[in-house]
Amino acid sequence: MTVVGDDDTASTASPGDSLFDRLRRGDAAAVARALSAIETGGPQADVVRGRLQSLDGAARVVGFSGPPGVGKSTLVNAYIDELRSQARSVAVLAVDPSSPVTGGAVLGDRTRMGNHTSDPGVFIRSVASRGHLGGLALSIPSMLDVLDAAGFDDIVLEAVGAGQSEVEISHFADTTVILSAPGLGDDVQAIKAGILEVADVLVVNKADLPGADETRRHLEAMLELRDTVTSPPVLPVVALHGNGIGAMTQAIDQNHAAQDASCGPQRRASEALRQAAIAELTRRIAADPELDRLGAAIHRGDINLADAVGALINRAASPDERNQP
Repeated sequence: MTVVGDDDTASTASPGDSLFDRLRRGDAAAVARALSAIETGGPQADVVRGRLQSLDGAARVVGFSGPPGVGKSTLVNAYIDELRSQARSVAVLAVDPSSPVTGGAVLGDRTRMGNHTSDPGVFIRSVASRGHLGGLALSIPSMLDVLDAAGFDDIVLEAVGAGQSEVEISHFADTTVILSAPGLGDDVQAIKAGILEVADVLVVNKADLPGADETRRHLEAMLELRDTVTSPPVLPVVALHGNGIGAMTQAIDQNHAAQDASCGPQRRASEALRQAAIAELTRRIAADPELDRLGAAIHRGDINLADAVGALINRAASPDERNQP
């Protein structure tokens, strides 16, 4: 396995090998092509998804999220070092925010993980969020399935870093690691109402800076409000120097060991179905001429919002009703 960029690279596979034969063997070029097909969408993406249904592997998916500036990419880089010291193969999906003007993305996470570019056991892929809320991208479930089928031991999913809206990461990750850091002010307050509730492990990065102990105490106090039997550990880490990474890895391992190994692929499939259904429903509603008529009726007071929503959803679920008078 080699680290590749966003597109196909040279392959040593024989000409008679299919894309999926090579994918199952972890061929980097095949993995890159399959990921590109999924991200681009269209008929080719549907073909790839269809073949992936019977190709689930046993990869562990670990998600990292937290406010901007908390040091997620640096922490992920240190976590990769730890996994590689255990001879585990690692794939990384690093989601970057897309420009609302051009639709492009900086895709800078790979630069911060540059020391792994020559490691044959690491595959790094940057993914543009393409404006999708929740810190991820709509293509993520199927991209995780590609990497799982390719035989990676661990898949690291790094979310954009948008604060409390990033609860979506918990739908895909077997273990969710939420980062904070001292000196971020209201960012600790911002995460408590959202992603704090889905954390399996909490990390205070940059723990060598003033205020780290206070940040840790703040998080521990907030965890007391959670309606759960157990609370996630709150671990001090200095990712830049590798301090505390071993303890964090151990906490991730313990969380994963307590889970049913079959839950991950099934959970990703359910979430992919949910997202696809919502996207299709949204498309149908946006194209329905009844949308504006019902909006005008709400404005006049002829119908309440709940009834209008029900009528619109029923029409979207049954397209034939649009042709009725």
